[in-house]
Formats: sequence, C-alpha cells, structure tokens
Amino acid sequence: MKVRFHLPDFAEKFRLNIMFAEMLKNCPQYFREGVEIASVYGVFPPSIWNGGRTQGGSCQKPFIRSVIKAFNERGIPLRFTFTNPVLEEKHLSDSFCNMVMSLANNGMNEAIVVSPILEDYIRKNYPKYKLTSSTCKRITDPDALAAELNRDYHIVVVDYDFNNKFDILEKLPRKEDCELLVNACCEPGCKRRVAHYRSIGKQQIAYCEHIKKHPGMPFDARKYDPENFRDCPFSKRGIFEIRSLSTHISPDDIWDKYVPMGFSQFKIEGRTSGKLNALETYMYYMVKPECRDEARFRLLRSLEESGSLTFK
Repeated sequence: MKVRFHLPDFAEKFRLNIMFAEMLKNCPQYFREGVEIASVYGVFPPSIWNGGRTQGGSCQKPFIRSVIKAFNERGIPLRFTFTNPVLEEKHLSDSFCNMVMSLANNGMNEAIVVSPILEDYIRKNYPKYKLTSSTCKRITDPDALAAELNRDYHIVVVDYDFNNKFDILEKLPRKEDCELLVNACCEPGCKRRVAHYRSIGKQQIAYCEHIKKHPGMPFDARKYDPENFRDCPFSKRGIFEIRSLSTHISPDDIWDKYVPMGFSQFKIEGRTSGKLNALETYMYYMVKPECRDEARFRLLRSLEESGSLTFK
C-alpha cells in the first residue's frame, strides 16, 4: 500500500519539510501505514507563472540549486505551481521562471498547470517535466473531469467539491492518478473561486513587474484586488476549523475509504499558512494518533536545534 502525500512549499518551509522527510526515513514507527512524500510543491519567488496563492519574496540561484538538490537526492520531486490562469504569450519568456525550469530539468521534477499556452510551452521546451492538471481549473462536471483524466497528465487534482461525493468518485478512471486535496480551507461550493484565482494571477504578475521596476519599494496588493479577496475570511481557517467542512477528508477516511477505492494521491494545502499550522497538519494526516505528541516534540526539537524554530 502506498499513501502518497504532496506537501506545501519547498522554499519558505524548506527546513520544516526536509526535517519531516528525515523523520519519515529515520522514525517510520511514528507513521501510518504506507505514507510516502510524493512531492513538495510551490515556487521560488518571484515567479510570474505562479498561481493559486500570491507569493512574494526573492530567491537567489545558490539557494534554488541547494533546495533542488536537497529534495531530489532524497528521491522527492519538486512540483512547480505554475497555475497562473491569466498569463499572456509575453510572459512565457520570463527569465527567472525559465532559469528555474532549466536548473530543475533532470527528469525528476514536475509542474502543475492551468494556462494552455504555458502548458504547451513547457511541453515543447521542457519535455522531461511530468505535468499535473490543477484544481484551479475548477472542473465541476463529472464528465469533464473524466475527460481530463483521459488526457496526457501525470496527475489530475480533483476539484475538492467532489471530495465526499462517492457516487462520482467511484466512476472516475485512473483513480491512482487522481489527487485529492484533503484539507481545503475554501468554502464548499464557493461561487467566487474562479474569480479569486484570476485575481491572484493578476496580483502575481503585478508583483513581479513591480519588483523589476521598483526594487526595494513596498508592493500594494490591494490595488490589484478590487473585489477584496484578500479579506476573504475562509483563507484564514486552520487545521481545526476546516474539519467541519463538507470537503474535509479525515485521515481515517483516507485509509478506510479512499485507499480501498483505489485513490493513493493526497494533497495537503498550506503554501502561505504558518509553519505551525503546517506542522500540526502533517501530524494529523500522516502520524499515528498515539505517536503525535512524541513526533511533534522530536520535530520541534530538531527545528530548534537548527535555529529554524520561528513561526509566522
């Protein structure tokens, strides 16, 4: 049995994810049966191709090289969230994103896509990358989802409004290549989700253009958020608040329901959540309940000893 988890953020949460991977390797007795780290997803900022969450900051080439090496030498792919839905042809030649793609172009790493023009560009220029179809596409028709699974994608991330609709899930082809987002914070059935993704894409482009023209100057994201998505209360939900949502998948359900159905790919969201929320989410989903206190303490102690025990 393989229960494969895709974890958030290889840049900001680099140390947390590396130490968690080391704990999985060295202390397998803490973990539920079959747990594997299938990938760590995210971007190195500033990535104009990024989508799903607006991410600021700046990473230099030596750090990028070291992160790629650290995860890849542990057998863990990086999966780039290149899911900006509002990209134009002019953005495809972005030097930073192409530099990152070149550095990680070793056949192990992957990309998550939404934009058809970017997908075509990656397929043509970086054919070694396995491609994932993103949940940001918001495919809510069961027939359209089945058709997406019949296309040339390594993985398809299922819209999480399907999470507990077992009559639909049971009929899906390629269940082993379906990825289920288990801890979504967004309101189930949210009517603004597509518009929110587009707003995030516009903000990401504006941010990347801003830091090129005005390095060191603060960026006002609200100028590019006319519908006040930044004030969305749902995005602030943490590990305990999301458990009452109809889209929530519990760890017991993963092992008792979804894995027996043939699903094996599970995504944990949290690229822009705090490290403490991410750590607790890892404990909840992947560690045996009776081992969580000891595993949490061990991981926190490792972070403290490395000087990385800071939570935002």
